[in-house]
Amino acid sequence: MAGTGIRQQIIAKAKKLVVKVGTGSLTDAAGRLDVRAVADLAAQIAGVMKSGRSVALVASGAIGAGIAEMDLPGRPGSLPMLQATAAVGQGQLMRTFHDAFARHGVKVAQVLLTRDDFEHRDRYLNIRNTLAALGRWGVLPIINENDAVAVEEIRFGDNDIIAALLTNMLGADLLVLLTAVDGVLKDGRVIDVIDQVNGEAMSLATGERSRLGSGGMASKLAAAGTVTRAGEVAVIANARTPDVLMRVLAGEKLGTAFVPAGRKMSSRRRWIGQAARTAGRILIDDGAARALLEKGRSLLPSGVTAVSGRFPRGATVAIIDSSGRQVARGLTNCSSEQLDRIKGLKTAQIAKVLGHKPCDEVVHRNNMTIG
Repeated sequence: MAGTGIRQQIIAKAKKLVVKVGTGSLTDAAGRLDVRAVADLAAQIAGVMKSGRSVALVASGAIGAGIAEMDLPGRPGSLPMLQATAAVGQGQLMRTFHDAFARHGVKVAQVLLTRDDFEHRDRYLNIRNTLAALGRWGVLPIINENDAVAVEEIRFGDNDIIAALLTNMLGADLLVLLTAVDGVLKDGRVIDVIDQVNGEAMSLATGERSRLGSGGMASKLAAAGTVTRAGEVAVIANARTPDVLMRVLAGEKLGTAFVPAGRKMSSRRRWIGQAARTAGRILIDDGAARALLEKGRSLLPSGVTAVSGRFPRGATVAIIDSSGRQVARGLTNCSSEQLDRIKGLKTAQIAKVLGHKPCDEVVHRNNMTIG
C-alpha cells in the first residue's frame, strides 16, 4: 500500500489510538523532566480527544524524573538503584502530567504494568476492563512499566512492547510511537512506508538508545510488527515535530508508517499469539506443519513427535517444526503428560491409551495462531 493510501485511508480515519512517548522525548539535555515537552504533549492529546477520538498514553520518564528529584549525576548503573530511582520519579512524573492535562480539562489515571501482566489471561482481561471503564468516564489512562519492580524489562525498553500489546488488547486502530528521531532511517533518509516487519526491516535498527531511555529502534520495530501482524497500523515519528499527533492523524507524510496485515486477528487470537506466556513446546513432523500452514488444519496427535516442558490442559504452547522454527502457538487440549503418551497416535487410539478421550485435536485451529 502506498504511503498516501495508508495515511489517508487508515491513519486519518483512526478513532482509537495508543500513543507511546519515550524518556528521551520527555527530558531535557540535563536528564530532567522537560515540563514544556509534557505540556506540549498534553495539549496535543487533549486536542485529539476533543476531536472525538479515544486515546491511551504509554509514557516513560519515571527514571528521568527520579534522577532530577534525587539530584543524581546520571542514570544509575545497578538494577536496585534504577528501581529506586523509578519509584521516586513516578510520583513526580504523574504530578507533572496531572497538572499539564488539567489545563485542558482532561482527567488522568495512572496504570502501572509489567510485561508479565499481559501473559496471564485473568490479569489481561482485568486490565482491559479497567481501561474500558476509564474510557467510558473520559479519563486518559497514562500507562508506564512498573519500573520499581520490573527486572529484565527495565533494561530492554519494554514500554514499546507494552504499547503494542495495549493496542492489540484495546483493538485500537493505530499505535503512534513518538521518539527522538524522525522515523526509520535508511541511508540517512526517513522511510515513508514499511510493508512488513521482517529481517530486512529489523536490520535498519541502529541499536542506539537515548542517554536515559532503555528502548531503541529495534524495540520500536518489534512493537510495530506486533501491531501490524494483528491487522492494525503503526507509525514511528519524532515527538519534537510541532503538532506531530494532529498532523499524523490528518494523513500528513510524517515519520514511518507500517502497513497492517490484510486480515485482523480476533481479540482471543491476539492474546494467544502475542501476549500469553508459553508453558511448553510441541514438536511436530513436516506433514503436520504443512497441514497447519497450508490448509489451516487443527493439530492432531499423529503429527506430534515430542513434547518439551510440563503443562496442564488449556496451557499456551509453542508449536515447533522439524527445523526448530515456531510455526504456531495455541491452547492445548491435553496436558503434557497425556500428550507424551499419545504422540504419534491416530485419534481413534487415544481412549485405549489414556482410558478416556479428552480431545480429538491436540490444538484446535480456533485456538491457534500461525507464525
